[in-house]
Parts: sequence; C-alpha cells; structure tokens
Amino acid sequence: MNVLVLHAHPVGASFNAGLHRMIVERLTAAGHTVDDCDLYAEDFDPRMTRQERLDYHNARGPADPVASYVGRLLRADALVLSYPVWNYGFPAILKGFFDRVFLPGVSFKLVNGKVQPSLHNIVKVAAVTTYGGSRFRAMLMGDPPRKLIKRMLRATVKPGAPVSYLAHYAMNLSTIETRKAFMAKVAASMDAF
Repeated sequence: MNVLVLHAHPVGASFNAGLHRMIVERLTAAGHTVDDCDLYAEDFDPRMTRQERLDYHNARGPADPVASYVGRLLRADALVLSYPVWNYGFPAILKGFFDRVFLPGVSFKLVNGKVQPSLHNIVKVAAVTTYGGSRFRAMLMGDPPRKLIKRMLRATVKPGAPVSYLAHYAMNLSTIETRKAFMAKVAASMDAF
C-alpha cells in the first residue's frame, strides 16, 4: 500500500518525532511504500492566500500552489497522521494542510450545492497523537481532534474504510513506562497496518 504519513511537530527530539520515525520505520518494514510528509521539515505554509480562497471552487490544476501536495494525497492508498494535540486542536500547520489541500474536486465534490465526499482512494486511516491533558479533560471539551478524525475524515475517505485513533493522554504526567507502552501499541498497529 502507498501510505502518506503526515507529521506535524516542530521539534525533532520530541516524543512525537520519535513516534513519527517509528511509524515510518514500521510501515516500511511491513512492505508499504511510505510518502513521508513532515510538514515542518518541508516548510509547508498553512496560510491560505487571498487568491487561493477566491479560486477555492475552481477546477484544480498544476498551477495551484499546493498541487504537489494534492498529487501526493491522490496517489495515496492510506493516510497516517502523527501530531500533538494543542489547545484541543490540530497544530496550525496540520489544520492548514486540511484547509489548503482537502479542496473541492480533491476530497469532495459539490453537486447541486451539496457536498459529496470523494477521497475514495484512501482505504485506511490511522491517527497517532498525544495530549498534554487527561482523556477526561479532552472529553469535557468534546475532544475535537478525535471527532475530526473519526467523523469528518472517516466521511471523506472510501466508505467503510477502517479508521483508528491512537492517543497518549496526560503527557504532562507521563512516565517512561507509559510512553514505552504507547510506543509498543503504535508499533503493533503499524506492523499490522
């Protein structure tokens, strides 16, 4: 399978970066082709320009500022996201990727004013993430990142595609043991991907 790995963390020595490296290694060892998209390393600009917004509903083409990212997304069979949750949301760089790349004609079509998801080349999705706070605190806030993956992204990809969400909560109180246990869980998930 051709797996697009989207990673969004600016610190190469972080636990999140370690998870990202392990995800790529395990998927590669399992025989997958991995397109490793480290958004910070690639200096992805999350800001939608005025012209991009004006052209939002126009047909996509090679002149689009994000055409290369659209191509990578459309060539992928699966998507793995690796990111931290900050302020109960995606890091801005990852949110900007969704805003600028998941476009009409790419991830959905507008038919008579209604949205029809169309990113059906993606047959499997996994998110690997960390939260500073507890699961309880995230639930009190409605856990928006989990809902975005488990509901919005699930509705955008091939119908019936499996979507997994692996989260290490309470990173602020984590220990070597809790981090090792989470890494083992992620490793097993990527080995079976």
